[in-house]
Amino acid sequence: MLKIKRVYTKYEITDGITILVDRLWPRGVRKTTLNAEIWMSEIAPSDSLRKWYAHDPKKWARFKERYITELKENPLVYELIRIIRENPIVTLVYAASDTKHNNAVVLRGFIGRRVRGPAAHKA
Repeated sequence: MLKIKRVYTKYEITDGITILVDRLWPRGVRKTTLNAEIWMSEIAPSDSLRKWYAHDPKKWARFKERYITELKENPLVYELIRIIRENPIVTLVYAASDTKHNNAVVLRGFIGRRVRGPAAHKA
């Protein structure tokens, strides 16, 4: 199962392996208290795409297209797929306050379909 949740949300045993999928370290979070076992900063949107998007929901459709294009060329996608296949539950964690318009949502959809099909991912 592939899930997503905010990094500021309390870790639960049902989260399984947790992976931070943001390029920048989350504000106000100490490395010793982060609810993530792995940090895959390079799987996050590029700096230029992240700055262009600026969490503007009006740019969401174009952001998704551009981020998926980046993911198709990112070799870390294969590493993430390997981790997901080796673990029954993986949770992608992110810092954005918008729970519907963020890179983890796009990444979960992109990866989920490649690992186990559309039914493999849950919020």
